[in-house]
Amino acid sequence: MSFYEDRILPHLTNLAMRNRTLVPYRQRVLSVAEGRVLEIGIGSGLNLPFYGPDAREVIGLDPSPRLIAMAERAAQNSTLPVRFIEGSAEAIPLDDGSVDTVLTTWTLCSIPGAVQALAEMRRVLKPGGQLLFVEHGLAPDPGVRRWQDGLTPAWKRIGGGCHLNRPIRSLIEAGGFEITGIETGYAKGPRPMTFMYEGRARPG
Repeated sequence: MSFYEDRILPHLTNLAMRNRTLVPYRQRVLSVAEGRVLEIGIGSGLNLPFYGPDAREVIGLDPSPRLIAMAERAAQNSTLPVRFIEGSAEAIPLDDGSVDTVLTTWTLCSIPGAVQALAEMRRVLKPGGQLLFVEHGLAPDPGVRRWQDGLTPAWKRIGGGCHLNRPIRSLIEAGGFEITGIETGYAKGPRPMTFMYEGRARPG
């Protein structure tokens, strides 16, 4: 891991994700999390204040030890029991069918093997469990897509592997999920970075 990835990127990520325009997305998706929740890419713990009353426990998975350290400090103010796992979403160290909800917020863009990670999320979910997601990704407008395709190679290098042009719905379905509800649209900001997918899915 480079000095940039280890020391600088975690703080830049934390700063970027504090954008107030993201709060309504967090409020909506976190309010319906239930039971034992696995949060993929918990980052610095910015979602923790938004969990609703039906969440019983949170397991936060992240590959960055520095972001986990930030999240551990945030968890001190949480009323929920929270534990952390440093690791990859492509090999989740939990038993089959052991969680009720899997949550991803602006995470699928940066996982190298996104479909493999989604298959792992499906594996650890109980049969009646749910995947909740808010992600940015491929826009429907050809002009915006051209910008996304052109910017992504450089954006990945400075953004921790973040892709601007991932087809989120297709990825989720390729990971073995059936989408049961989805809303899409642009958030405030530059269009190549702000086409959002918000919804839920269940194991297919």
